[in-house]
Amino acid sequence: MGGRAMFKLQLHWQILIAIAAALLISLPLSVSAEVFGISLYAVFDFVGTLFLRGLKMVVVPLVLASIICGVYGLGSGEHVGRLGGKTLGFYMLSSLLAICIGLAAVNISQPGIVDGEPAREQLNLSAPEELDGALDKVSGKSTEDIAGVFLRMLPTNIVDAAGDSNQLLAVIIFGVLFGLFMNKAGAKGRETLANFWQGVFDTMMHITMFIMKFAPIGVFGLVAKTAMATGVQSFIPLAVFFLTVVFALAFHMFITLALLLKTLGGVNPILHYRAMFPAMLTAFSTASSSATLPVTMDCLQKKAGVSNKTSSFVIPLGATVNMDGTALYECVAAMFIAQAYGLDLSIAQQFMVVLIALLTSVGVAGIPSASLVAIAIILGAIGLPLEGIGLLLVTDRVLDMMRTAVNVFSDSCCAVIMAKAEGETGVLAPNDEIKPEHA
Repeated sequence: MGGRAMFKLQLHWQILIAIAAALLISLPLSVSAEVFGISLYAVFDFVGTLFLRGLKMVVVPLVLASIICGVYGLGSGEHVGRLGGKTLGFYMLSSLLAICIGLAAVNISQPGIVDGEPAREQLNLSAPEELDGALDKVSGKSTEDIAGVFLRMLPTNIVDAAGDSNQLLAVIIFGVLFGLFMNKAGAKGRETLANFWQGVFDTMMHITMFIMKFAPIGVFGLVAKTAMATGVQSFIPLAVFFLTVVFALAFHMFITLALLLKTLGGVNPILHYRAMFPAMLTAFSTASSSATLPVTMDCLQKKAGVSNKTSSFVIPLGATVNMDGTALYECVAAMFIAQAYGLDLSIAQQFMVVLIALLTSVGVAGIPSASLVAIAIILGAIGLPLEGIGLLLVTDRVLDMMRTAVNVFSDSCCAVIMAKAEGETGVLAPNDEIKPEHA
């Protein structure tokens, strides 16, 4: 057992090795390459498609169970309390600002457009006739279609909505309402429903983790297929996409959140960056908000001077529902794929992207590969296939580390602002001795 454990690589290393192997093997080959009369391109396409179908299979039950459990766990409105209400309000505000920054950045840089044309061919994205029809159908809508977005949020038949990738927003809204009103049911009913949905969520988590074990194989097929068809040209749009996400994350972390600290908290942002540096470094290296939580709490209480009462409520809640970096990434990724397909999103479609990114960043943030599931929902809502998701895995590891650091820092900003709002003294005091209030 010791030998097996010693040589067991973490999943992200397996994916990176798969990407490197796919490039080494496929770049010298042409699309017509065969082995024993079997097309290698067809084999790679089959492997990649199989992995994407597995991801698509878990989307509806996983998202529905996750959102119901998450909303139910917040408790009924009267029990959330003053601090809870303000905390959730800040989390919604910071996530919305992050998404808008991502939306602005991707519209300015347009990573999915190369030389004025959609990068669909460079990225080797298929263009079946039904997709072309879908693009014609959803492109160029007026702002009046925003009313249609709100109508689609309420399904006439939840079962039909669950089976239609274009109606996943309705499934999310149903899950939010179901989780909210579970708190109104009788004690016995609440317990039964909570146990059922928690069981569904745990089971879907295991299925998702099982599918993700095959991610290196799936990524190998997707990258190899793209590299065979387009060569190194496919990585030019991906490089622009990568830099767009990095810039947007940096802007949100060092400009937006700093302004929120200054205006809402009345504190010096530089002092907070210094206090939270160990937590941000841990978040970047582990790419896990949950694993960073103890370090975040320690930095807040010992270095930022936030009380245990505030930090012990705000930070665990933030690790569950506040994912600024994730929401920003979802928005940029979905827009990148839409641009690559040549889909000119109207204000109505972009509003839908923002809304779904906001909701899914709350509902599916705590699950493995949450961004993939959320992006799948957004793509389905705007009528695009999941094929483009495979491309995102090429740059996902580094971006995951960056967006996790943003997530953690946003949580810590909320804790400081809530502590100041609650009248705590000594929060980010400009001296070496900070005495936190323990309550």
